[in-house]
Amino acid sequence: MSEVLEVLLRVVGVFAAFLVLPLLVGQTEHKVMAHMQGRLGPMYAGGFHGWAQLVADGVKFAQKEDVVPARADRTVFRLAPVLALLPYLVALAAIPLAPGLVGVDLETGLFYVLAVMGIGVLGALMAGWASANKYSLIGAFRSAGQLLAYELPFVLAAASVAMAAGTLSLSGIVRAWEPWWLLWQLPGLFVFFVAGLAELARPPFDMPVADAEIIFGPYTEYTGIRFALFLLAEYAGIVVLAALTTVLFLGGWQGPFAAELGWLWTLVKVFLVAFVVIWVRVAYPRLRADQLQRLGWQLLVPLALFQLALTGVVKVAIS
Repeated sequence: MSEVLEVLLRVVGVFAAFLVLPLLVGQTEHKVMAHMQGRLGPMYAGGFHGWAQLVADGVKFAQKEDVVPARADRTVFRLAPVLALLPYLVALAAIPLAPGLVGVDLETGLFYVLAVMGIGVLGALMAGWASANKYSLIGAFRSAGQLLAYELPFVLAAASVAMAAGTLSLSGIVRAWEPWWLLWQLPGLFVFFVAGLAELARPPFDMPVADAEIIFGPYTEYTGIRFALFLLAEYAGIVVLAALTTVLFLGGWQGPFAAELGWLWTLVKVFLVAFVVIWVRVAYPRLRADQLQRLGWQLLVPLALFQLALTGVVKVAIS
């Protein structure tokens, strides 16, 4: 009975984190962008510092009419938001918060999370194809092209950390991590973070969505709760990217004191990385399609290969 209870608690914990953390990141983005860009709107709802902005957004989406285009493939159209969101829930279950505090501690956890994150693009492809809208279809094709360009450096950068740690277990990587790794893993950190932003189609890599150019990409025909699910998927993706960056490059639960508060160190690092994701959105303009592809293939891929070679040299030198 105790084993069943433990499994139940892990499932509830993963669901709670999945429901709460993306909403907190979304609320943080509202406030950070409001301060950085002098936006007044997100600072009024509810009074003090616009604390009810998230509630107001939820009510707004719930009240909007659920419209399905007449010529759409209704089944695929309705499944697309779920498929866009679900991979991040599954990925979050394998990312450790502290020693023993993880949904499922897999020996091949890194391989599992990277594989699951790559499925998320299917939601955009399904949404674009099922909408019976040429602009949506263009956005879906852009999403697929962007994934092809950035999946390789994303995986190569993660592989360099696995090589350094000698394991594919995410918990094992955190245990093997040393602060001095940052001296020679910085290129990999840069590649992993930038490629992760591109995979999530976050600014300045939001070319598939590009609301100023193609309305809203593959999500143009979505309204109400279904559209909110796509937004939630984006914030869930930020949480997974920030958590994975924390585990691979920033030492996860390791901190200078209070080992029993490892979960707190993990959360602090995750929100710091999420803050940088928001900061990048505010600070940089959108790349053109050709610039996006050039950055991926001509800079990030060679830099990721250099990081792999450097990791091999360091491993040989210290062994």
